[in-house]
Amino acid sequence: MTLTKRERIERLIAGEKADRPGVALWRHWPGDDQDSAELARSTLEWQAQFDFDFVKVSPDSNFCVEDWGARSQWIGNNEGNRQYIEHPIQNAGDWDSIQPQDPRAGRLGAQAQCLDMLGTALEPDTPFIQTIFSPTSQLKYLAGKERVLYEIRTHPDGVEKALQVITETTLRFLHAIKGSGVAGIFFAIQMATPHELTLAEYQRFSHPYDSTILEAANDLFWFNLLHLHGQDGYFDQVATYPVQAINWHDRESEPSLAAARSQFGGALVGGLRQWDTMLHGTPADVYSETADAINQTEGRGFILGTGCVTPITTPLRNIRAARQAVETS
Repeated sequence: MTLTKRERIERLIAGEKADRPGVALWRHWPGDDQDSAELARSTLEWQAQFDFDFVKVSPDSNFCVEDWGARSQWIGNNEGNRQYIEHPIQNAGDWDSIQPQDPRAGRLGAQAQCLDMLGTALEPDTPFIQTIFSPTSQLKYLAGKERVLYEIRTHPDGVEKALQVITETTLRFLHAIKGSGVAGIFFAIQMATPHELTLAEYQRFSHPYDSTILEAANDLFWFNLLHLHGQDGYFDQVATYPVQAINWHDRESEPSLAAARSQFGGALVGGLRQWDTMLHGTPADVYSETADAINQTEGRGFILGTGCVTPITTPLRNIRAARQAVETS
């Protein structure tokens, strides 16, 4: 029996087998992501072309910090990311400038409108999830990575005050978008690696705020996907969060899909290398990695995807191969 997309995702996030593994790829939309209607249009056309099992909505990262004064520009990054050209936090005294934002105004309000458009246009059984950057990730956009690390280690009280405001604003945004019909959030945690934050720093400056947001999201929505970004991330720590799915760089960083299956009972999202396979590989490479990923998970609670965003110059034949691979598994 063929399941609807929602039925399939519901079984997979329960850690079960469905009629087939799930599949979803997502990408950035440079230029289009500066306008809510254009972002909605591009997202809808992407979904119409490939018919993925869920839609991940990908605004530029600046959407959540622009109203605090962050500025970015598009310079041709192959992931579709924008480069920050202005950080409002330049010294310890600037943390006080971070005040709660109205989720229906400015860039946050524009993104809420984008979700309203998607909720109206998508089929009712097609889940869509909104990207939310963790509070510590937002710190990086507000101050730049090196400044954030310096401030955490020299002015922690000011940083924590800003984290509280960012968390409050994010919670307001979650409540504001619920009426769009959004199924949940794609919660992107950055800097939660020993290459950036020590474990003790992560536990102080990331974990409490992430937990607050994810607990709220778990009450508001039914499908929340956590993305652990970066090499050697603190997977053991994030695997305890109240989310229905986890995505990480499983082909480049521990744990493997097989090992993660014993640590997390929800859906595992990954299996494909974003660069070596999707961008530079062939359809045969896509099929091979898909088969291996399904074998690692026995197809239980598995959604095929990349460890991070799909490069914007990925050959369409490789994207089609990923979509077809789950049908023939």
